Amino acid sequence: MSLALPTWFGRPRGLWRGFTRWLAGRMPKGLYARSLLIVIVPMVLLQSAVAYIFMERHWQLVTQRLSAAVVADIAAVIDIHEKSNDPAAFAQIARIAGERFEMEFKLLPKEPLPAALPKPFFSLLDSSLAQEISRQIAKPFWIDTIGSSNLVEIRISLADSTMRVIAARSAAYASNSGIFLSWMVGASLVLLAVAIAFLRNQIRPILRLAKAAENFGKGREVEFRPHGAREVRQATFAFFEMKRRIERARDQRTTMLNGVSHDLRTILTRFKLSLAMMPESPDSEALQKDVDEMQRMLEAYLAFARGDDGEQAAPTDMGMLLEELKADAERHGHETIVSFNGDPMVTVRPDAFKRCLTNLIANAQRYGNRIAIEAQREQRFLTIHVDDDGPGIPPEQREDVFRPFYRLDEARNQDHGGTGLGLAIARDIARAHGGDITLATSPLGGLRASVRIPL
Repeated sequence: MSLALPTWFGRPRGLWRGFTRWLAGRMPKGLYARSLLIVIVPMVLLQSAVAYIFMERHWQLVTQRLSAAVVADIAAVIDIHEKSNDPAAFAQIARIAGERFEMEFKLLPKEPLPAALPKPFFSLLDSSLAQEISRQIAKPFWIDTIGSSNLVEIRISLADSTMRVIAARSAAYASNSGIFLSWMVGASLVLLAVAIAFLRNQIRPILRLAKAAENFGKGREVEFRPHGAREVRQATFAFFEMKRRIERARDQRTTMLNGVSHDLRTILTRFKLSLAMMPESPDSEALQKDVDEMQRMLEAYLAFARGDDGEQAAPTDMGMLLEELKADAERHGHETIVSFNGDPMVTVRPDAFKRCLTNLIANAQRYGNRIAIEAQREQRFLTIHVDDDGPGIPPEQREDVFRPFYRLDEARNQDHGGTGLGLAIARDIARAHGGDITLATSPLGGLRASVRIPL
């Protein structure tokens, strides 16, 4: 038997998830900013709690006691005046009380008390004085705490007169709040400065490790010494161990490929020598074409398997490199246009990146007559477009052509075959530089291959 849950049962959970998504979307994304937020938020909450406790407990208690002392002095003067009932003697009483209590006492003619003034936003002094006057004197009174910033005026209705008392605000009010708030803000700023300096020193090794990993991925020299917290050092040592294993595997692969390349080329050389010794005939010409095709395929397979072959990145004049590629394309009878905008010096793996562009240009040469190469150096990226006027590639098949050994001869030119590795090699090289290759429709009507790598 299943029980149906009420519709409101899942609502709090959904609201909480919505709130967490909203909060996550507005949180800073960087580790440094998030760490500062983790430090600042508890500190602000703690300071707010301390301020609330001080304002509502300690400050209120001190103000009440000061107000009680002031009202007690006023009550004593009123008691002496009422017992003596001699208006002439009040001047002497007021003088003595003024010297002892640092307050001004004066008798006014009997008249109605002024209308009650609006209470200030923070009425701790008003409430404390009103409470103490009601408790100790128990007579009608009027208080003005907002007329002057340094003085407090109190009027008390007596039997035949009105007593006006002017006292210093500091006598009835704890006025050290400014000092407390200054110390609190100052301490918060000092703690914040210490937190920023500490977090910066903790985040810097992580950023250097990330930069080292990025440089290693781009084939650049990695110069990084482990430092920082223990966990960061462990991550750094793990990175260097991974780097050492990758380099060892790459060296082993290079050694194996060199051996395979040597052995296969030796066999192909024997085939060529045997064919050279044979008399010319239709069969020997067919065998020669097969050997040439086998050698071409072997070179393509080895180039794909070899990859960048551990080449180190170096500053390269991209404008000069594109001019060389243009000259090669023109020697093969293709009209080629090259344009470059920005600083031509770019740090790449020169041979590997040239192979990447060569494969893209060779693909354009194979299926088109006109070629346009457009390069632009931006602040953080290098973008190169290779356009041709060939038949192009349907949009739904543009990702398939990057798969190794994939051929799209049906959509292109039937007269030109290939190993299906040119674009795959080019994309691997681009991704090894941290970028990628995308295909689109060319302004010339054919295919546009765009290489975009970070700098």
